[in-house]
Amino acid sequence: MVFQKPPDGGWGWVIVLVSFFTQFLCYGSPLAVGVLYLEWLDAFGEGKGKTAWVGSLANGIGLLASPVCSICVSSFGARPVAIFSGFMVAGGLMMSSFAPNIYFLYVSYGIVVGLGCGLLYTATVTITCQYFDKRRGLALGLISTGSSVGLFIYAALQRELIELYGLDGCLLIVGALSLNILACGSLMRPLESSGSSPPEKPCVDKVPDQYFVYHEKEKTVEENISILEKGYIDEKCVNNVLDCKQDSVLNKNVLSSINVNEKDTYKKKVVEQTNFCKQLAKRKWQLYLTYWKETMVLFKNKVFSALFVAILLFDIGGFPPSLLMEDVARSANINEDDYYMPLVSIIGIMTTVGKLILGILADFKWVNTLYLYVTTLLMTGLALFAIPFAKSYLTLAMLSGILGFLTGNWSIFPYVTTKTVGIEKLTHAYGILMFFAGLGNSLGPPIVGWFYDWTQEYDTAFYFSGFCVLLGGFLLLLAALPCWNACTNQSSKLPPNTYSYKVASSA
Repeated sequence: MVFQKPPDGGWGWVIVLVSFFTQFLCYGSPLAVGVLYLEWLDAFGEGKGKTAWVGSLANGIGLLASPVCSICVSSFGARPVAIFSGFMVAGGLMMSSFAPNIYFLYVSYGIVVGLGCGLLYTATVTITCQYFDKRRGLALGLISTGSSVGLFIYAALQRELIELYGLDGCLLIVGALSLNILACGSLMRPLESSGSSPPEKPCVDKVPDQYFVYHEKEKTVEENISILEKGYIDEKCVNNVLDCKQDSVLNKNVLSSINVNEKDTYKKKVVEQTNFCKQLAKRKWQLYLTYWKETMVLFKNKVFSALFVAILLFDIGGFPPSLLMEDVARSANINEDDYYMPLVSIIGIMTTVGKLILGILADFKWVNTLYLYVTTLLMTGLALFAIPFAKSYLTLAMLSGILGFLTGNWSIFPYVTTKTVGIEKLTHAYGILMFFAGLGNSLGPPIVGWFYDWTQEYDTAFYFSGFCVLLGGFLLLLAALPCWNACTNQSSKLPPNTYSYKVASSA
């Protein structure tokens, strides 16, 4: 389907608003799961690595299923997917309030809520990119702040609800709030296709009509034959018995010739239907081959290949602080009286600021978005290396703010992907990249928790996290610097409507 030119406004701003609230409502609890993490540690008495799987699954499973989420959004549209996912998120949160053990939470909170969030994220990003072109960076930055504002508010809200109603009551109330996603999803009106003629009826729909035509013809022939046979024989038999016998023989010859024609018609129909089934199967097979060929072509682009490595390593190392920072402070024996604000809330509010500022910067012509993204990766790695040296609430709060701001690079990642592969390939490429991001989200917190269970301190874990993020940033930088001109020269080999990055170009 060919969509009309993005309006860069109008109903697009309604899309931005409802997408903001959608991400706020669905990602608020999973991103602020660090507050619940402490409660689950005390309630179930499991190890930190084992308990961390709940939050990591909730934030990673949706990204792991991004290819499936992309197919769902492409097939059914953003609005139906958003409404269906709202039921998933609300149901998963409410089910989690009845969890008898940590394994139940893996399914209810980790898989059900996580998959619903993944579907909603893909739906909001896809429909926003369809409505915006020149202001896409600003639009993506605005909607992505919804999850960050949700992190900031839900961190304090869940802590307050736990004190008032307990862990179970907190999850029930948060699940009820998530039902507002249904109202947001209903406003995601799809962008109408450009003024093109109505699509031609598929061949599959034409087959029944053709079959009924054949059927009616066969029925008409049989009725006419019976009528002619009866009238003709009765009339002749009254006049002359001999003529009757002769005509009967003649009629049999005629009937035999007609039956031969009917058999030929039936055989012809069977052959046509068989050929149609073969053509349909061949076409489906060609579509699957084309999909995999386009995927392989995407990986021939060095920048795209480096992106998936960088996003994998970034999420392995960069995601654990938002989940474990509260436990880091408790492990450092920081006095609770020194807490002016939950560290998770600081990460959330600074992520909001980072997404807005980075999203606005991405729209400036003199800013190369890929270099901006690489810079955030390198600075995140350095901040992670500094966490083991933070022994007070003030230093942990400062590092939480820095990490939160740099994590705002999520707002420009869809922008980088779109400029690399083109808007037509965004859903395809973004699904692949988000799969690796989900893999990193799922593995990061358990790895850090296992490091703690092994060494009884977080220092080694965050050295490992910082190393992963720095490695991803350097690999992306090395892949980008020498191949700008090569990508430009090879742009003719890329699929139609695909863009290649240039150093001097505006991202």
